[in-house]
Amino acid sequence: MADPVVHFEIPADDVERAQRFYAQSFGWKVNSIPGMGYTLFHTTATTLDGMVQTPGNINGGMAKRGAPIDRLLITIQVQDMAKALQGVKKSGGKTIREPLPIPGVGIAAYVQDTEGNTLGLIQSTRP
Repeated sequence: MADPVVHFEIPADDVERAQRFYAQSFGWKVNSIPGMGYTLFHTTATTLDGMVQTPGNINGGMAKRGAPIDRLLITIQVQDMAKALQGVKKSGGKTIREPLPIPGVGIAAYVQDTEGNTLGLIQSTRP
């Protein structure tokens, strides 16, 4: 099976203004994470542990515009981070942020495709 898109990230110059825009325009629940400079957007219902309830729906996030989140990007869930990064390199892309642990979620990295687009990769550590 193909690796699915599971998350999106939106860059913002004025995070508070952008949070209001998405909450008011689309009814998204906004959850700022203190100390991280990151906002979670809940676009769909989730379980108590934060997992999406409706198959095919995704939630996302927002950060202050800056590398590597300087344009809208999607995050792809991969089964094996090392294998995915090898595939990106072999296909002409490159890693732009090495994998790092996201407590309670998984391992995340950012890559760039052959067209200069940034993509997030996530390998879940949840059972």
